[in-house]
Amino acid sequence: MTTISAPPPTKVIEPATRVGLPSPRELWHYRDLFIQLARRDISVRYKQSAVGVLWAILQPLLLGVVFSVFLGNLADVPSGNGVEYPIFALSGMVMWLFFSSSMSLASTSTVAGAELISKVYFPRIIIPLAAVVQPAFDFIFALAIVFVAMAIYGVEVGPQILLLPLLMPTALAVALGLGLWLSALHVKYRDVQIVVPFIVMVGLFITPIIYPFDLVPDDLQPLYALNPMVGVLELYRWMLFASSSWPGSIVLIPLVAGAVLLVGGAIFFQRAERSFADVI
Repeated sequence: MTTISAPPPTKVIEPATRVGLPSPRELWHYRDLFIQLARRDISVRYKQSAVGVLWAILQPLLLGVVFSVFLGNLADVPSGNGVEYPIFALSGMVMWLFFSSSMSLASTSTVAGAELISKVYFPRIIIPLAAVVQPAFDFIFALAIVFVAMAIYGVEVGPQILLLPLLMPTALAVALGLGLWLSALHVKYRDVQIVVPFIVMVGLFITPIIYPFDLVPDDLQPLYALNPMVGVLELYRWMLFASSSWPGSIVLIPLVAGAVLLVGGAIFFQRAERSFADVI
């Protein structure tokens, strides 16, 4: 007598039908994929390159030197924080490179992961989330150079330096929030890859990175401060330099903007990801 065995059970994985924020439970279920993607990016950055981790240090250091020569010495631009201009420029470039790299990598990550997206289902938002891990490591290495330079120049730090780790999530929320919006748009509109470098270039000049916030005319400061990275930079330097004064209410702008951009970007990405495999 022949026994017919029952077919093995089949598990069908489908994306959530609701449109809203990504499910934390689902993201936790795919945590191993997030770790593997982040580990891959870090490996490519540090192991499979000629310069490796030194590039995370050399890039802000060389840019800081260039701005110090042309703006600090030739143009005599003040720092406005009671510190030497080279330290002012170096610290600003370290934070700006962290923000711009995080936003840029997140915005292009979905299209870069097209092969994976077209083959298997997983929460697509994991890709841009993993993309911002590598810039965070760059920021940590570069920040160490800022502390070394501050020690060489004799720049004092205050007790507020202990609050510095709390600032990184705020800057990351702004960068990732913008990155999620741009990443979802990039799937349908490939012009995004042209727009992002332009945003970074313009942002370098409308953010107090290589010049102090005090140089902006008083009547334009409220409008200028709507750029969330203005509050991030001012709060960042207040935490770094004991001679810096409290930036005031403008620190609320990046907190609110970061939350709005991140939540709005996650919802928009969640809504758009259902058609990624068809379009990408």
